[in-house]
Amino acid sequence: MSFVVRQIALKASGEEIVRSADYAMAEITVGRNAACAVHLPDLAVNPVHARMAHGAGGALTIFATTDQPFGLNGRSTRQAEIDPAIGGELAFGGHRIAVSLDEDGTRAVLTVRRVEAVSDSAEERDVGAAYSLKGLLPGKRISAWGFALFVLFAFLAVPLYSFATYQPLAADKDARRPDGFHADSTWSSGPLSISHKALNEDCQACHTQAFVAVTDNACLTCHTKDAHDHISDKARLLQSRGAPEGMAAVQRAVASAFNRPAGRCVDCHTEHEGAGAMPATQQQFCADCHDGMKGRLPDTKIADAADFGTAHPQFRPALIRGMEQGKPLFQRVAWSAGLQENNGLKFTHGQHMSKTNGIAQMVRRMPGQFAAKDALNCADCHQADSAGARFQPVDMEQSCQACHSLSFDQIGGTFRTLRHGEPEQVVADLRAFYRSTAPARPANLSGMARRVPGDAAQQSTAADYARAVRFYPGGADQAIAQVFSKGGMCNDCHVVTRGGTAQTAGFAIAPVAQNDRYFRKGWFDHKAHVQSDCVECHTGATTSARATDLLIPGIEGKGGCRTCHVGGDGAKLASISVKDPVDSSCAMCHSYHMDAGAPWVPKNDRNKSDGQSVAMANRPHFPVKRH
Repeated sequence: MSFVVRQIALKASGEEIVRSADYAMAEITVGRNAACAVHLPDLAVNPVHARMAHGAGGALTIFATTDQPFGLNGRSTRQAEIDPAIGGELAFGGHRIAVSLDEDGTRAVLTVRRVEAVSDSAEERDVGAAYSLKGLLPGKRISAWGFALFVLFAFLAVPLYSFATYQPLAADKDARRPDGFHADSTWSSGPLSISHKALNEDCQACHTQAFVAVTDNACLTCHTKDAHDHISDKARLLQSRGAPEGMAAVQRAVASAFNRPAGRCVDCHTEHEGAGAMPATQQQFCADCHDGMKGRLPDTKIADAADFGTAHPQFRPALIRGMEQGKPLFQRVAWSAGLQENNGLKFTHGQHMSKTNGIAQMVRRMPGQFAAKDALNCADCHQADSAGARFQPVDMEQSCQACHSLSFDQIGGTFRTLRHGEPEQVVADLRAFYRSTAPARPANLSGMARRVPGDAAQQSTAADYARAVRFYPGGADQAIAQVFSKGGMCNDCHVVTRGGTAQTAGFAIAPVAQNDRYFRKGWFDHKAHVQSDCVECHTGATTSARATDLLIPGIEGKGGCRTCHVGGDGAKLASISVKDPVDSSCAMCHSYHMDAGAPWVPKNDRNKSDGQSVAMANRPHFPVKRH
């Protein structure tokens, strides 16, 4: 004993949709409740309006569950019997149920249709409208068109008018819009960064043409001094990135078609992303070109680089390799242990920093004049510049003369000194001294002095003194030779050769040049390392026995930069333990728009005080491995 319920709905074209369901049960319910086997969504129908069961002889018995009747073949009743073999039609609200047998003649079939509505309550679509304002509002089509027209007017027509009104201001970099609301500001996708906050209400400063992306020329209108080209050949710059593939190639083609070529300023310097500081350059931005660049640019001389901690070439410091017209000539060479640089001096760090030799003894006898009490310290000779990034050239008069005196005569309490750095003047001063002075007068020529009796003795002494006075000026040549020869004032520190002019008595001083910046393609800031002792990085200073020793550290080894700097993503920490790891992305030492200054970093990452506070590693991000 079972029922087959067939729900019939009509498409807009009049085509029927039949949904059939089988119920293997002796009794089913009819009503508005969704749990009813015969579900009739009609407010004119009770939730459970009637029950239908199989009776004797295969007849169906239908009886109402409440006092509300139903229709049978046009008659209203509360209970009825129908023979499915003969058939019949039941009416519940706006629905009609045709009763029949299936093709096998074994199951009752109930075919449900919704007929033409006789009242609002008979329509399913009005169930929701009965409890809302739906009937009072415009239709969906009218609302959609109205909203579309409003958007076009408010966010296209009015902003275009506002833009066109102030278009002439774009030609004048100093012109600004008046304060107040401007309709084209509704096109903004977000506030500008702190660097450009003054342009928040002046869209034309950057967007000089309507519906045209920001061009490099708009940026260069203001950034005339700090936006240097990375390289002059833009095509080569794009080649170093490599050709895009797949969907990236499609995106580049579409962007180029809409006047958004690759390599523009805004590819890196994105705006309208919040009112904070413009973010620092991400390491991946550099690695996109420099990682594997040799494969894309076989003729490049630049080594591949991806991460300072794991994939960075050895340093190439610029060393002095000669002098030309009084200026040093530099050559970049790969760093290696034992690298030499001739700066023209004989100075050795090991001798001057010793704590046991005569220099150390001298420091102990002159308390308060030097940074340390037992030996010379780096700060005694090396003074930082005003920015603290590098050091001023060592000055002989300030740093050396306290020990290496150039005095050659004393008159009362005043000392006469030779002029440093002017060998011609040294020679002239010594010759003038011997010409204008005389040897000390013998005591026995004085009237009150004791002497050997007799005129012969006095005459002999006078003759000897006259002879000394006569030949005294010739002693200048001997004094000059002593100054420039081994053991002399000049020869102690300088390289002296016999190849000079007559003005220098034939002596020549090798030119001296002090290298103030070894890494000319990168930036190193001493101020960021003031909490570290100098010898932690310059490990060979205390033992260096040659003036030509290069004491700057390399990338690896004792004192090397990777001792602390672990790269931009901390990958180095996966293979080695670092006591105080420092997050070191490319932008810490390198700048895309490279010049003589420091790379740009966000204000929050700049040095706020002495110490290594630049981009210190975030401990949760870079967990330190302890063995």
